[in-house]
Formats: sequence, structure tokens, C-alpha cells
Amino acid sequence: MSLFAGLRLLASPLLAEADPGSDGDGSFTIGPEYHVDPDLTDRGNPKGKSFEFSLRLADSKVFRGDDTTLEPAKKPVRAARKIFVYVPAAYRDGTRAPLLIIHDGPGQLGLVRHALDNLAAAPDPKRRLPAFVAIAVENGGDDGKNSERGLEYDTLSDRLARFINDEVLPAVLADPGIRAAYPHIAFTGDPWGRAILGCSSGGAAALTMAWFRPDLFRRVIAYSGTFVDQQDDDAAEEAKYPFGAWEYHSSMKLIQTGPKKPLRIYTHVSEMDLRPNDPEETHHNWVMAGKRTEAALAGKGYHHRFELSLATGHCDRRVFGQTLADTLVWVWRGYTGD
Repeated sequence: MSLFAGLRLLASPLLAEADPGSDGDGSFTIGPEYHVDPDLTDRGNPKGKSFEFSLRLADSKVFRGDDTTLEPAKKPVRAARKIFVYVPAAYRDGTRAPLLIIHDGPGQLGLVRHALDNLAAAPDPKRRLPAFVAIAVENGGDDGKNSERGLEYDTLSDRLARFINDEVLPAVLADPGIRAAYPHIAFTGDPWGRAILGCSSGGAAALTMAWFRPDLFRRVIAYSGTFVDQQDDDAAEEAKYPFGAWEYHSSMKLIQTGPKKPLRIYTHVSEMDLRPNDPEETHHNWVMAGKRTEAALAGKGYHHRFELSLATGHCDRRVFGQTLADTLVWVWRGYTGD
């Protein structure tokens, strides 16, 4: 069998998406007290298998680490990025697995592993997760404008979606350790079977991947999303999207004015998320951007869940600990498999 069997690069003609209903959609406020969801802890259920390998940036056709926007003397670029993979115990070798891509790997992979262990075989179908393979991808290095991470996450284009689909997923399927454990492992090509999780610029990147390539990814989880102007000033995309992710909800208002896309989207903002001292609209106000993104998605009629967390900061671990299991259950609602 080919190493890449099961990796269908185009959307399946039969999309595995039943009517999810509107349960859990809407805007919610949580806090200021927080607790850890028991489903995000070790409850003694069967464990899956973890794997790790690296990809050299120089071998990439999309993110080689030599983009003209970068300033490597100030913001170092990694020579290689680590890829972390978790295959849950509920996965059966040879089936086409759904996927969760996690930005800034390993990121929240520890919590996701617990959620899969506890919920992939949950007796309550309303609380059950599909046996997705979690793939946490390390960024290319540093942060903000003129960094490799900024280029990958804050640029409004399909570059990151292509990188994940065309380079990371085949590399996972080809990894010798994974192939030894799962000789017939395969991934779904159904975009409804592909989700993305990120925080900060990684959250903006999750939306961008799905926005520009809904034929590849359709489920989005964005915590403390950087829906502000953090795109490189000398990026080629500046000509079309001058304010980067700010364009989603303001300026160009891409969400409001563009056609509605087949996406299911969770967004979050913390009450004390990053924001400037200047209260004016400067294209850099995280809280304002998060709330405007929520309003734009709701106004357009998306299946959307928004949470404002009180007394919390940027990518606050307390928010993940309380909400991530519920968020995963909500974002996967309606998925029926290939």
C-alpha cells in the first residue's frame, strides 16, 4: 500500500457533516473563578501512542526560513521544527482518521490527549469525540513581525494550509515510527474531518487556514486570537490585505462582505488580553478585535461559539483547563466520519 494512501488532497464528494443543530452556538461569559474539567485529566482510560520527529525548514517548499520579510539576526529562525503526533487508543489502523492540527506545538497537546482518552469512547454520544489524530506542529521561530512564526501565522494567505496539507501530513504518514505502529494509517480528505486549534497568532492562523482553504479544513478553534494587524509590512499579501487579520472584521470586513463559507468556528478573548495603552482604534487592540470578530461571524450566520473569559490574560491556562473539552465536543458536532 502507498505511504500516502488515504491522504486525499481534494475534498470528498460526500462530506461527513450531519446537521449539527445550534446547541452550544452563541456568546458566553465565563469566570472569574475557574476549575479544571475532569475530562482534561487522566481518568485511567486506555492511552494512545505518542510520536515525535523533525522537519528541516530548508527542505520545505513553502516555509524554507529564507523569506525576504525575515530578520534572522534579530529574530532567529529554527533549522528544524518538531512535529508531535498522538494517535488515540480508539483509532483503528486502516481507517481514515479525522485530524486536529495544533499550532505552536506541542501547545495544548497534553490536554487534547486527555480529552481523546476520555471522550473518544464516551458512552454519551452528545459528549463523544471522534478518534481524531492530533498533530502538533512547532512554529518556525520567534514571534511578531519579521519572524518566521509571524510569517507562518499572521499572513493572510493559503501558505500555511498548503504547508500543513502538502508537507506535514505526508511526513506524518511516512514517519517510520508511526508506520511501524500503524502500517495502514490513513487520513481523511474530507475537510469536515479536519480541525485546527491555535492561540494568539496561532488562533488567527487557524481561521486563516480554513478561510483560504475550506476545501481542506473547516473546523476552527481560536483562543485569544490575534485578529489584529501583525502581518509583515513587506509581505506580498500587504498589497491585497494591508491590515492583515484586522481585515476579517474591520477595514475590508472580509467576514461581513464575503460569501459565507462552510466553516464551524470557536473564538475566545480574555478580559485582559493584550491591548495597547492607547484606547483609540489602532489596528492592534486584541479585545476589540476579538469582539468584532464574534459580531461579524454571528451576523453572517455562522455556526459560531464565542467565550469571553473574565479576570484572565493572553492564552490563559485556566481558560484551556476549564473549556477545552467542551470546545472540542462543540467544534466536532455533526461529524459522522467517512
